[in-house]
Amino acid sequence: MSQTRPPFRHDGNISVNQSKPAMTSLSAVQTERARRYDAEHARRLRALAYRMLGSRAEAEDIVQEVWLRWAEVDEAQIENVAAYLGRLCTNLCLDRLGSAAARREQYVGVWLPEPLLEDEILFGWAPSPERQAEFAQDVSVAFMLALERLSPLERAAFLLHDVFDLEYSEIAGHLDRSDASCRQLVSRARRNVKADYARREVAEEERQRLVAAFTAAIRTHDISALAQMLAEDAVLLTDGGGKVHAVSRPLQGSLPIAKAVVGFAKLEVSKGWRLVPAVVNGLPGYLVFDDAQGGALVQTVALAPAGVPGHVGGVYIQRNPDKLIGIARLLGVHIAH
Repeated sequence: MSQTRPPFRHDGNISVNQSKPAMTSLSAVQTERARRYDAEHARRLRALAYRMLGSRAEAEDIVQEVWLRWAEVDEAQIENVAAYLGRLCTNLCLDRLGSAAARREQYVGVWLPEPLLEDEILFGWAPSPERQAEFAQDVSVAFMLALERLSPLERAAFLLHDVFDLEYSEIAGHLDRSDASCRQLVSRARRNVKADYARREVAEEERQRLVAAFTAAIRTHDISALAQMLAEDAVLLTDGGGKVHAVSRPLQGSLPIAKAVVGFAKLEVSKGWRLVPAVVNGLPGYLVFDDAQGGALVQTVALAPAGVPGHVGGVYIQRNPDKLIGIARLLGVHIAH
């Protein structure tokens, strides 16, 4: 089998180089195998890799790497293809998590995962169409941040069991651990995640109200109205990656957050900004475009609902241009500078 790297199409799927007018029988077999990999496995692997790594770019790299390795394997010798590919994907992610942890220690300011929009979650980043609504909650920023506090093995075991519904015996095969060890990993991870993340599904009507009220307060520079929407213990996290201006550390409290957000909206640089409602990582939110720069994408904002309906418990702002590339390409816009 050729080892030529099959490029991704613009939609993130696997394709095989078909530039030659006449396709040999070998390339026809490779093309069909790539098609089946994309149709039957890539979506689930991409969903797992994103939740493991918090990076859409690295998740795509993992899916590509799995394909390259799979293309060299005799498929007839593999009894359970899905399990084989899942184990390969998990191990590649575990390898990357070690280096990712080192990079995070050097990261400038607050780290947040790369954002995903609703359509992407529904069609490319949930393991299956049947469970897309449920999985939208499992890429929320708060959930991803809770996963960050787990060890790599805890993270893998928890995701495979609680999110991807694998049995402990299957997880043991993925992680090369005993069933009992995997049970302990999942139990410990579940306790830690529940301590950091309380899942609350939001009805579409409440989602729209939250975003409308939040953005209206920003447009009118109404600090009081914004503060009243925020829970007293609300937190604001802004990821600029050291590349653009951002709040360098978590900001807590309704009034400090309201003052910071409105203060930023009053700046001269913000006068051309346009706020567009969106679902960001399964949460109500909005995208900010700068019409003074030809509609360039400035940032994404995700709002985590508080325990009390109508209130916001977390504001997650992604400004790092490196992490906005995927959405900018999807929308056909450039990134603000």
